[in-house]
Amino acid sequence: MNTPASSTERTVRIQIDGAPMDVPRGSTIAAALGTGTARRSVSGRPRAPLCGMGVCHECRVQVDGVQQLACMTPCAEGQVVDTRPARLRAVPTTEACDPSCDLLVVGAGPAGLQAALAAAPSGMRITLLDDNPAPGGQVWRSGPRHAMPSPVRRLLDELAHFSNVTLVTGAKVVGLAGERALLIETQAQSGVQHFSQAILCTGARELLLPFPGWTLPGVTGAGGLQALIKQGLDVRGQRIVIAGTGPLLLAAAATARRAGATVLHVAEQASWASVARFSTALWRWPAKAWQAATLLDPGFRPGSMVTAAHGQERLQAVTLRTGDRERRVDCERLACGFGLVPQAQLAQLLGCVLDAHGAIVVDAAQQTSIAGIYAAGECTGIGGSERAQLQGRIAGRCATGVAVTPPLLRKLAHWSRFAALVHARFSLSEAVTRLANADTLICRCEDVTLQELAGCENWVQAKLHTRCGMGSCQGRICGQAARTLWGWTPAAPRQPSDPARIATLAQEPHDLHTRHTRPAAPLSQ
Repeated sequence: MNTPASSTERTVRIQIDGAPMDVPRGSTIAAALGTGTARRSVSGRPRAPLCGMGVCHECRVQVDGVQQLACMTPCAEGQVVDTRPARLRAVPTTEACDPSCDLLVVGAGPAGLQAALAAAPSGMRITLLDDNPAPGGQVWRSGPRHAMPSPVRRLLDELAHFSNVTLVTGAKVVGLAGERALLIETQAQSGVQHFSQAILCTGARELLLPFPGWTLPGVTGAGGLQALIKQGLDVRGQRIVIAGTGPLLLAAAATARRAGATVLHVAEQASWASVARFSTALWRWPAKAWQAATLLDPGFRPGSMVTAAHGQERLQAVTLRTGDRERRVDCERLACGFGLVPQAQLAQLLGCVLDAHGAIVVDAAQQTSIAGIYAAGECTGIGGSERAQLQGRIAGRCATGVAVTPPLLRKLAHWSRFAALVHARFSLSEAVTRLANADTLICRCEDVTLQELAGCENWVQAKLHTRCGMGSCQGRICGQAARTLWGWTPAAPRQPSDPARIATLAQEPHDLHTRHTRPAAPLSQ
């Protein structure tokens, strides 16, 4: 497999707003920013990284004069980072080319890696594409203080034996470029990727819901905090409150503690009874039962939630509600996530049918409603890495004409039952949907408040009467919040699906692989 080169040097020196800073090699710019302000909103309010995975666009900064997302951009020697507005600067393009492949796998997380490995023996020309700097997805993310997890290393070592598989990282899909063709952009260049078949493994993102103070620097998603720490964020000595719902809260708490933070509380909105029922059912999945036991946190409190965050330029405290009692807790960080939602924008652009929860509809072969387009993992419904890997294996086999064995289908059914258990026991309470007040921002990009949306009955009206959903994240955050709070169905995505450089939209196709690949070598060496 062709895979990006890496360096073993320990630190790099960058500049942030004119000040030099030495950071661990492999850190992202978001990690280097820490709790500092990444930008100012349209009304001048301070903003900082929120999601940690390139969805919210809160961390956009100027890197060497070009706008980038801080959480998706690794620090490099000599980089000049500016959090202040800068003039538009054109990025030079490269020599023209028109790359193509037989099978395009979008997403190099658990599902995507398994899909590529299952399809590799067919001999088809396979391109494995991911917008992160390194493969592994959100679950298997690595960084300067977090070694690449062994499952990723094993899968990449196995893929290294196949010269027909090419890995392209740091590349995002901007939109469609014709029949079975995608427009792709990297930090330095862009191009068109043609394909005959595709497997969409685009994963999930956190559900982030509004409450007073949720836009303050220092407030992130629960998974966002975990991602930022793995990217190199230093949280040593910081007091952290984690809140929301689902097993991800305990995983985030464990990551923060290992990184040297003091986790004050893990506020789970689900009731004690619901958590107890979930725990007593885990005997069917022994590995999960053991994992839950190892992650159990002394500050874990079901039936509690954060109702507000307080501070001026950054977070200083939160209000914690348990039952009918509220109290103020001083802290430096709040990580708040309310579960996950499928990332299905690319599938929508391709014309794939989604279900009522926004997940891609697939059949037993993992094929979508569009022939030759398959999907696997969290984008087909939230179910965990075990289910995602099995779906990836099935999709990779079916895309290459290999039959799926009954044992594989039985394993998938087993883990699908676990996904159903999580969904049932950690469903959101009505109280969570009533946290926002009249002045709470619903659209973070355009600073649209709840009061401004009063009288709107659906997403279309909200966009007609305000600028809700028209910012850089294109409704990914406020759209899902509106779906959860009021049952609004967000409009289908338009192209470009992400903010893109003018040069990307106006240029001829270019070779994506020129600067992103090298001869294969086993990663274990």
